[in-house]
Amino acid sequence: MEEKKNSTFAEFSSTVVKANMAFKCFMRSKFKEHGIDLSFEMLQVLLCLWEKEGVKQQEIANIVLKDKASLTLLIDNLTRRKLVMRTEDVNDRRNKLVTLTEEGMQLKCQIMPWIHEMYSIAGKGISQDLLKEGILLFEKICGNLKTTVV
Repeated sequence: MEEKKNSTFAEFSSTVVKANMAFKCFMRSKFKEHGIDLSFEMLQVLLCLWEKEGVKQQEIANIVLKDKASLTLLIDNLTRRKLVMRTEDVNDRRNKLVTLTEEGMQLKCQIMPWIHEMYSIAGKGISQDLLKEGILLFEKICGNLKTTVV
């Protein structure tokens, strides 16, 4: 019985990965169609900053689930594109805050409708109750795995 459950869970996990890839492909096609030079990972950083301005790099790393080195490269790329900048944290000079530039703020107006479109398409025919059950399911899975990670 446990083997069948594990097999079903493996299939479930594979489907989650496919859904994630579909989200990435949707956004990449929108970026390409509109001549926007961004990766999905850069978008994740921008989404954090659109929610909260002036965030420490470590906080962004925790939200987007990237290690510090990977995040540094993402922020460097966003800085070269003039979408973000690093500023000194007045409370702790050792820390840098990542803030949006004017261009980074303006990009939100262009990208957010695509994200809403993506969610509308992806959620077609799925009830809010089923989505809430899915959230609970993923929270349970994450909780199960957190207890085993040292």
